[in-house]
Amino acid sequence: MAHQQHSNQQPSDGPTTRVGKAADYLDQRTSIGVAVKEFARKVFPDHWSFMLGEIALFSFVVLIASGFFLTMFFEPSMALVRFEGEHPASMQGQLMSAAFRSTVEMSFEVRGGLLMRQIHHWAALIFVASIILHMFRIFFTGAFRKPREINWLVGAIMLVLALAAGFSGYSLPDDVLSGNGLRIIDGVVKSIPLIGSYLSFLVFGGEFPGEHIIPRLFTIHIFVIPGLLIALIALHLFLMVLQKHTQYPGGGRTDRNVVGYPALPVYVAKMTGNFFIIAGVLTLMGATMAINNVWNYGPYDPSPVSAGTQPDWYILFVDGALRLTPGPGWEWVIGGYTLSMNLLIPAVIVPGILFTVLFAWPFVEARVTGDRGEHHVLDRPRNRPVRTAAGVAIFTAFLVCALAATNDLIATHFSLSIFAITWVLRVLLFVGPLVAFWVTKRVCLGLQRKDRELVLHGHESGRIVRFANGEYIEVHTPLDEQERWLRVGYDSPAPLEIAPETDARGVKRKGYVAEKRWQRLSRFFYEDRVEPVTPAELEAAHAHHGRHTAPERPPVEVGAEQDRAVTGGRG
Repeated sequence: MAHQQHSNQQPSDGPTTRVGKAADYLDQRTSIGVAVKEFARKVFPDHWSFMLGEIALFSFVVLIASGFFLTMFFEPSMALVRFEGEHPASMQGQLMSAAFRSTVEMSFEVRGGLLMRQIHHWAALIFVASIILHMFRIFFTGAFRKPREINWLVGAIMLVLALAAGFSGYSLPDDVLSGNGLRIIDGVVKSIPLIGSYLSFLVFGGEFPGEHIIPRLFTIHIFVIPGLLIALIALHLFLMVLQKHTQYPGGGRTDRNVVGYPALPVYVAKMTGNFFIIAGVLTLMGATMAINNVWNYGPYDPSPVSAGTQPDWYILFVDGALRLTPGPGWEWVIGGYTLSMNLLIPAVIVPGILFTVLFAWPFVEARVTGDRGEHHVLDRPRNRPVRTAAGVAIFTAFLVCALAATNDLIATHFSLSIFAITWVLRVLLFVGPLVAFWVTKRVCLGLQRKDRELVLHGHESGRIVRFANGEYIEVHTPLDEQERWLRVGYDSPAPLEIAPETDARGVKRKGYVAEKRWQRLSRFFYEDRVEPVTPAELEAAHAHHGRHTAPERPPVEVGAEQDRAVTGGRG
């Protein structure tokens, strides 16, 4: 009878170091080595704009770390107390909320407290800014197309959560500035028809300001929103690794490959360095650039409203839209209910439309394009004129609203009439985006025509030559393969074509009206377009203009001919 001998001894080639043994122990029980190996071989393209996502990620890490420190000293209570701290002396004996007192004490009494507060605030501003810039990069280059629609939605939800996190944290100190912001939110909530007053009562726990809004915002700010953001960031990174990373167009780059470097060791080293750079810059900003010094505003009191105060930059567009909306005549009473349209339109309807467009854009563009394929090579913004123009128009409207949020500062600093400034910005809010859209679209189409010209004729060299027969030409420098690929390797979608209104039997087709609407939208997107140069056009152009780039006989340069004429032909 045969017996099998089992050995409990470790193989001779097993790990010998403590780290190696720990890794081997973990791998034998989780098979994590397979995932690490797969990730290490993952290829990522190299471009500076891909760092925008990393800045958002690492700013969030700094936010979590600094927020953990602040949580240990902040008291989320609206109970009224008297300030008895040593600094600032001007607040001695003042009545304030416990939240405001703890914020001031954290700034003056806790070692490193003010530094951590300012790091936290700057990290929040950079976090929102990097998300917005990252989404602009994705929007302008078409990185939201199939198969990345879900990741676009995840990013859009993260943007909404980032705005909510910023505003909820901005309101926690319970100073005059943040209290006025909450008062505006209370007015906006109350402007919602039918349910506004009940919703305000529910949010604030009674009539504004109530006694519960600060504890509720604290819970939302440190538990709910960070938890959701961590989950969405994990999903976002998982989808990015699962799918091939997008890459910019260039020679040899197609939808079937990725040109770049492996994650290990190249990108892990780069990301580690980027994290320390970002953390260091945020620490330097927190140490040298004062921000949100709440003791200058004082504790919240419903009676005073400070002039020359603005919210953080990412909320400026809402504040500006509120300032630009006229007051008289915009409150309508219908059936006994008052509709405050001067609050409802700028603070609810306009942001609602903006975020609806943001969420729906990938699906609308896919529908009007009629494209069902996967895309891993990015668009050049000039090759999608309407998309690029729409993004610039939205940015222009945001800029006008941001300026409107500072109309009082503009008036005082430049000695101008605040009413004149407001009316100018009202006009610009409607005219500016239209002009920006038209100009951007024409610029994109002009750049496409310039690309055609370069591909067909090459770069102008500035060299004028004369042939023996007396003809003068300018020598053109032909494009190399990489540059030619960049300027011709893209698709130019045509407007959708639909079947006739009636079928062969003369019966009206079902769904024709909806198809017609989509066709009109498709024409708006793609009716004005410039076709890329085809191989046949390129070959014909080279055959016709070949002597401009490679003359059959040596030409005489104009400058050399003039030199010979001056010197009488002597060498």
